[in-house]
Amino acid sequence: MSKGLKYLLVSLPTSISPSNDHDEALTALRSAVTTDYGTVFPFQIPEFKIGTLDALVQQADDLAKLGQGCEAIVGKVGDSLKNILEGDEEKISQQKTVNDKPAEQYLKSFHWNKVKYRADKPLGEMVGTLQKEISSIDNDVKNKYNQYNQVKTSLTALQRKQTGNLSNKSLTAIVDPSLVIQDSEYLETHLIAVPNTITKDFLKTYETISPMIVPRSAQLIDSDDEFTLYAVTTFKKHSSEFVHKCRESKWTPRDFKYKQGGKEQEQKEVERVGKDERKVWGEALRLGRTAWGEAVMAWVHVLALRVFVETVLRYGLPLQFVCGLVRTTPKLAKKARSSLDVSYSYLAGNAFGRDKKGRVTKDDSATSADMQAAGHMGEDGDYAAYVCYEFEIQ
Repeated sequence: MSKGLKYLLVSLPTSISPSNDHDEALTALRSAVTTDYGTVFPFQIPEFKIGTLDALVQQADDLAKLGQGCEAIVGKVGDSLKNILEGDEEKISQQKTVNDKPAEQYLKSFHWNKVKYRADKPLGEMVGTLQKEISSIDNDVKNKYNQYNQVKTSLTALQRKQTGNLSNKSLTAIVDPSLVIQDSEYLETHLIAVPNTITKDFLKTYETISPMIVPRSAQLIDSDDEFTLYAVTTFKKHSSEFVHKCRESKWTPRDFKYKQGGKEQEQKEVERVGKDERKVWGEALRLGRTAWGEAVMAWVHVLALRVFVETVLRYGLPLQFVCGLVRTTPKLAKKARSSLDVSYSYLAGNAFGRDKKGRVTKDDSATSADMQAAGHMGEDGDYAAYVCYEFEIQ
């Protein structure tokens, strides 16, 4: 995983080297960044079919939005893995791979996946393919993790019934059915969980909180560290009032219906749902691992397309450019950008002014905002005279 790393994807015309040679241009890029600020790796981008200028401008906008979507989905899948692995960073890191290797290694050895994304297809078609793929990844992960959360919630509820206190746990194994009046036309037994701190008040007042309560009918059934469970008998026609008054007194009425073999059935249900939970957990983990890698892969291909489209729009035809991946850190990224600005600000020509440090500046705030959204500007708002996209893979 590329935690603590930041990447710059930089495209420059090969004319930055006197010979106009690709390899010499890459060497020049490395010299401009310097090893003090980052390491530059070659990033191979194939030549794609180029349409009209209007189409390229629209594709640049579509790719910018798609790139944001890819980044968001990579984050969502990462959060899902974090949830299912209960925040264990080491285990999470082990799951975050691309083609079974760390994301950093995938980036450093990036090659366009010609099988999955055919480079001979029109750009618009490839953008559509990537949009469908990233949407499918998002839906698949969302559905599977919703399924897992539902099963987990069911299991937690069942376990709470067996391990909670007397106000919420199952009473099947606790209550002797002979203590509960059944099939009576007039009488009904209520099971009441009373906080231990107010049992004396309960015993003093339960007979008078509503009409038609059988005197001295309270029987202690069980107790734990927090609650004591009593059985109280009332006449049915006043049962609802009695239950209401119990709640007002902070006593918890418990629902209970005796069912033969109920204890065994509850245990079997816990075991069944527990088995389902482990099965769906494994499925969610495997899907999360695969989806994270596929989402990162799609995102990097989108970035490659963004670089290509912007390179055509910036430097024109014939295409003669070099693309490099700068591996740096969030702290050093600004210095790397500054070093690139100093070396290549001349690419902007005379259309822009320069500050005292020679960096290209632009005072038009509206234009600057558009350029920053398109990736032409650094985080500090300075216009970039070359194609550069910054990203982090968390």
